Amino acid sequence: MKILVTGGTGYIGSHTAVELLRAGYEVVILDNLSNSYKTSIEGIEEISKKKVKFYEGDCCDRDFVKKIFTDESIDGVIHFAANKAVGESVNKPRMYYKNNLLSLINILDSMVEFKVKNLVFSSSCSVYGQAEKLPVTEKTPLQKAESPYGNTKKIGEDILEDAAKADPVSIIALRYFNVVGAHPTALIGDNPDGVAESIVPIITQTAAGLRDKVTVFGNKYDTPDGYQIRDYVHVVDLAIAHVKAMQLLEKQKENFYDIFNIGTGEGASVLEIINAFEKVSGEKLNYEIGDPRPGDIVKIWADTAKAEKELDWKSELNMEDSMRDAWKWQQTITKKDK
Repeated sequence: MKILVTGGTGYIGSHTAVELLRAGYEVVILDNLSNSYKTSIEGIEEISKKKVKFYEGDCCDRDFVKKIFTDESIDGVIHFAANKAVGESVNKPRMYYKNNLLSLINILDSMVEFKVKNLVFSSSCSVYGQAEKLPVTEKTPLQKAESPYGNTKKIGEDILEDAAKADPVSIIALRYFNVVGAHPTALIGDNPDGVAESIVPIITQTAAGLRDKVTVFGNKYDTPDGYQIRDYVHVVDLAIAHVKAMQLLEKQKENFYDIFNIGTGEGASVLEIINAFEKVSGEKLNYEIGDPRPGDIVKIWADTAKAEKELDWKSELNMEDSMRDAWKWQQTITKKDK
């Protein structure tokens, strides 16, 4: 089967392409390289020892998307392509609504026109907002989104749930938590184009001497140590979850829609992440406490029982694995830049 991976040269998309290839799928990647690099293709192919087809273009370009479906016999889609920075979305909401929602609708339109049934959607735990009860399950009531980014994921899910009722498609939305780590080969990883906004690349860039310090956004929250808490899942574990989701869709009839939390089921504070990095790397981090960031959630972590039962998926890698792989990746790309 041939799977179209939108945003496939990006961080999560590239790791998912590797796991799809390992599972025996053919992979076609569509990416506009707005926050990734074409060199990811080389890493994917070196790890998997298989070739991928690459189209450079934008999912918001309806005609371009349609051309790919015309030229390729697509059997399923995994849709990652989206802007994803919480802080940027607060400052540029129109850009986020236009890009994240129009791209999704264009993909759906082509799927229906070309009779492609299966779609795995890259959603986010941000749809929960600041949940009143933790851990969150898939039945946890959704709060008002804390950022335009989170709202685009919530609206995206609404679009997909309605589409699955009306159109001949089957869809799974994966709500994943904070994604960290890199491939253990250090051939692909998180390499943001521009200023990194996620905590782990900021940590590794600081340790590599590319930044002066790590700014932690507040340490007086209502948590055990005062720092924000997240559920940090290794990117390889997450990539495998997408393969499991596609395999589940292949067993379903049309008009199927479901959602799954993808996390470790445990919360860790920003301070605990810093400590884990210092332990595995042997590096002492320079960090300071800054002001809280608009749009950020104080604490959240997942209940993953549904994914374990119905997807046959469970995270296998821990925080130290994630920090070790992220640091190895950072050292690799820093050497290349020199």
